[in-house]
Amino acid sequence: MKRVLFATLIACTLLCVSCNSHKRVWYLQDATDFATEQIATQGQIRIQPLDRLTIIVNSKDPELAVPFNAATGYTALTPLASASISSSSALQVRTVDEKGYLQMPIIGELKVVGLTRGELSKLIADKIIAGGYINDPTVNVQFVDMKFSVLGEVTHGGNFAITHDKLTIFDALAMAGDMTIFGQRSDVMVYREVDGVRQIEYLDLTSKDIFSSPAFYIRQNDVIYVKPNKYKAQTGEINQNRSFYISLVSTAIAVATLIVTITK
Repeated sequence: MKRVLFATLIACTLLCVSCNSHKRVWYLQDATDFATEQIATQGQIRIQPLDRLTIIVNSKDPELAVPFNAATGYTALTPLASASISSSSALQVRTVDEKGYLQMPIIGELKVVGLTRGELSKLIADKIIAGGYINDPTVNVQFVDMKFSVLGEVTHGGNFAITHDKLTIFDALAMAGDMTIFGQRSDVMVYREVDGVRQIEYLDLTSKDIFSSPAFYIRQNDVIYVKPNKYKAQTGEINQNRSFYISLVSTAIAVATLIVTITK
């Protein structure tokens, strides 16, 4: 009877340990069913200094849009030159300067820092209409070479392209193959630069409070670092010690063998 009780106690203890260990890898542990959580506002990617953009202006009359897609200021163009610029306009990449301004043909300099793609499209279209150049412009703005980085305890870290106007921390981790079981979910670091100032946000992915964090939505050039938990750190320390002792024993055996050989 005592053996049965002892075996039952051990089984219950192992079960509790297993459940607690399992729970450590859960996200949003305090979330409730069907609960509506307030998420951070203004989560769209916004233009920053040195961002690279492609900006294509179109119209029902394509010839009217050609000057706005040119690489330089507008001059009188022959039909052949117009066709050449129109065919290559999709390759035009414009860079926002360090002060947040963008140079556009015809309409000149625009303050674009802090705008979304949609807001910049509207600003350019409004400028074109106000100048009397085109009555029906459509403007397509796309980001070029926009990325973020994920490091640490994830399946495959590295640089990843931003292809959507909104990207959450969960989207970013999913692109990196999710955390490993050794990732510390309660203390994920997001490094970013805002107005020339370096900032670090720490996210607790086990809590629903993450939805109100300014780092819930990822921005261009963010660096996400997933720290190893204490179990991974202990494993690394054990492996290092094991390697040291194996090396020490191997050296001792080699020295002993050499001594025996010499004494013979």
